[in-house]
Amino acid sequence: MESAPLPAFTPSSSHLGTVVDLFCGAGGLAHGFRLEGFKVAAGIDVDERCRYAFEHNNKAPFIRKDIASMEAKELAELFPANQPSILVGCAPCQPFSTYNQKNEDPNYTLVGKYGNLITAVKPDIVSMENVPRLLDFKGGEIFRSFVSKLKKDGYKVWHDVVYAPDYGVPQRRKRLVLLASRYGAIELEGPSHTADAYLTVADAIGELAPLDAGQIDATDPLHRASALSPLNMRRIIASKPGGTWHDWDKDLRAACHVAESGHGYRSVYGRMKSDEPSPTITTQFYGFGNGRFGHPTQHRALSLREGAILQSFPPSYAFHAPGERIHFTRLGRLIGNAVPVKLSRAIARSIKTHLGASNVWVSNSN
Repeated sequence: MESAPLPAFTPSSSHLGTVVDLFCGAGGLAHGFRLEGFKVAAGIDVDERCRYAFEHNNKAPFIRKDIASMEAKELAELFPANQPSILVGCAPCQPFSTYNQKNEDPNYTLVGKYGNLITAVKPDIVSMENVPRLLDFKGGEIFRSFVSKLKKDGYKVWHDVVYAPDYGVPQRRKRLVLLASRYGAIELEGPSHTADAYLTVADAIGELAPLDAGQIDATDPLHRASALSPLNMRRIIASKPGGTWHDWDKDLRAACHVAESGHGYRSVYGRMKSDEPSPTITTQFYGFGNGRFGHPTQHRALSLREGAILQSFPPSYAFHAPGERIHFTRLGRLIGNAVPVKLSRAIARSIKTHLGASNVWVSNSN
């Protein structure tokens, strides 16, 4: 028996389709869709600390919910019947990280849960973003099963590892992006930037007010830098952009690095280069000793605002309520775990182009 034809829709005057964002975090993925003209119906995440950032910036409700216990009916009710339904999400990537060598985190099952919800709800378009290592995790079994489930449900699937600077993100970040559609073949749009024109650290944060370590900008409370101990101040002064702790005098080196077992840890206590994209922004980018997150010219680590801008959040994106106490650890997690907004916009534009090419829209006069 042939399946019923997929419906065509009359485009709204205010948006192109309805998006629900699973594992939404601070809203980086949803925000790209909002900026490209889609309606964000809701963001869903188990972490209550995401609520303000998601709701304030995306003008959509945040639903605190463990995706593992979510019922298909709850999700389906978020999509109106008269617009294309678009389900996006980034299952927690920590289980697939190279830092999680034991791979015992039960969160890896959330990719399978995401697939089960898709099977039950059958949104018109699906997108997933994750770390490239998901392709190899457990021999690729988790990802292959996810793709197979989509194909059995009638989706055409595209996926690839995407380099964020190709899409205007000033950060050397690689991500696995998947797009799937019930309307036919779909793929991510081509790069907007070439290697000789990547946005750099200086392009992104070079105009922000200078800060000392431990200082807060009077006009933007998120533009604050963590304090440095006297030893770490000596270390950052001795650090060269793009260099490592091997450049320091021996009396500045940490004992764990001097030991034979520590010689391979070169990607800590480093300064970024002004004329290149930044290293991948992690959840601890605000700490000088946590990676190559030293400011290229100022003696401090990145501020919270600088990390957010390198994640391509708009400079005005609010991560905390007015007057709320700011915690580096909490906001560092929200920022570092986010999907870069400019990459999200490329995903959203690709879906917009696909819907148009698939003749999903009908004229208002019909």
